[in-house]
Amino acid sequence: MPLTPLDIHNKEFSTGFRGYNIDEVNEFLDQVIKDFELLIKEKKEMEERIALLNERVDHYKSLEENLSKSILVAQETAEDVKSNARKEAQLILKEAEKNADRIVNEALAKSRKIAIEIEELKKRASVYRMRFRTLLEAQLEMLENGAWDDIEQADSAVAVE
Repeated sequence: MPLTPLDIHNKEFSTGFRGYNIDEVNEFLDQVIKDFELLIKEKKEMEERIALLNERVDHYKSLEENLSKSILVAQETAEDVKSNARKEAQLILKEAEKNADRIVNEALAKSRKIAIEIEELKKRASVYRMRFRTLLEAQLEMLENGAWDDIEQADSAVAVE
């Protein structure tokens, strides 16, 4: 059990022949008591301060732990966002490629259809030109033929009558 100021105060020494001066011993003990009380008071204050600082350290450790957890959550969230963005970008790219393929295929189909129509129109124009030429040649042949002369004579004869 530690020594207290009260123990020092209540301590009595036996006196002997030619012992110590009682007043000096009492004065010295009073000084020891004061110093000892001051040391005990300082010790108590230091213990309270240590307890307060330990509470602060615990608080800061808790904050540090929470911040570490928050940082980890933020990093995981950032990775998730990046991953989702990559996936979405890939989906958008695939959709764009599909649309591009569809547009190209539609354009190719339209160009084939137009090419077929052009060929059909060329054939029709060729047939029309051939028929028109045949008609013109028949008309020229009729003009060059003597049949017109017979028709003119017949018309003149009818007119005379």
